[in-house]
Amino acid sequence: MALEVGSIVEGKVSGITGFGAFVDLPDGKTGLVHISEVARDYVRDIHDHLKPNQVVKVKVLSAEPGGKISLSIKKAAAPRERGVPFSGVPDVVEFASESASSLSFEDKMARFKQLSDERMADVRRGTDNRRSAYHKGQ
Repeated sequence: MALEVGSIVEGKVSGITGFGAFVDLPDGKTGLVHISEVARDYVRDIHDHLKPNQVVKVKVLSAEPGGKISLSIKKAAAPRERGVPFSGVPDVVEFASESASSLSFEDKMARFKQLSDERMADVRRGTDNRRSAYHKGQ
């Protein structure tokens, strides 16, 4: 069975290194999941996410003729469910209780600007607090 780019298969973690994990695939080949492809969040220590002999679903990113196979666990995972917290860029931007399709473009932009201003105010407050603490210590 030849691996196709984009296919999702199950494999078993055969080795873990500082830069990623090797996964044994069903056809007897071995691929590498780079540490950046393990989880959607930043992975400081890969051992927090994977263990040897763990069965994982992986997506085939590339398969070169020389035998090098690049895999991804995060791209094989099901899309995030609503309500699950995630630190990073959201997949879907939701507006409060009103249906986004019933709002005009101008209303959507006004709502986006308001949310953006609120978030920036929080960032500025945090930055100001750190600055004031730094100056007090001098």
